[in-house]
Amino acid sequence: MPHDQDHDNSLDAMTARVMALETILTEKGLVDPAALDAIVDLYEHHIGPRNGARVVARAWTDPDYAGWLREDATAAIADLGYSGRQGEHMRAVFNTPEEHNLVVCTLCSCYPWSVLGLPPVWYKSPPYRARAVIDPRGVLAEFGVTLPAETRIRVWDSTAELRYLVIPLRPAGTEALDAEALAGLVSRDAMIGAGLVAAP
Repeated sequence: MPHDQDHDNSLDAMTARVMALETILTEKGLVDPAALDAIVDLYEHHIGPRNGARVVARAWTDPDYAGWLREDATAAIADLGYSGRQGEHMRAVFNTPEEHNLVVCTLCSCYPWSVLGLPPVWYKSPPYRARAVIDPRGVLAEFGVTLPAETRIRVWDSTAELRYLVIPLRPAGTEALDAEALAGLVSRDAMIGAGLVAAP
């Protein structure tokens, strides 16, 4: 039977599905909405890309910290309070005009949760995991990242023992910004290497 009613639904398909699933699980008494809100808050405000962005901003503004990050990323990141689940052993790789870094996990989806939060769906997908190694320049182009032909692309394969954090290039024209404002420019994708940081 056709539906002639107009529906004012501005939600994208994934958001609508998540909301429907949450509603069903809540109505059946299987999920406590307050617990879900607490988990979302935890990953949005205490665990997640904001943590990594603060690491990047500190590296951009503090040469001593950047040096420590190069030498012992695990300790330098833990010093800011970000350690634990899926981020125990870290290595920071620094983008330069000559070299761009891209992170992948070819075997599964090893990812530094304590620094970057939950991994994006595309990071776990078999096409990304295979093509990032075979055709990194093509993969980056699909993310809207076009690099000069002379820029080398180095691909880092995360493992259960070692996770990577890309320190992207600091954009020109941000010299007057403090660390907090700089952190606001840094995206999760840039810290995986699948994005660049643009000036505000």
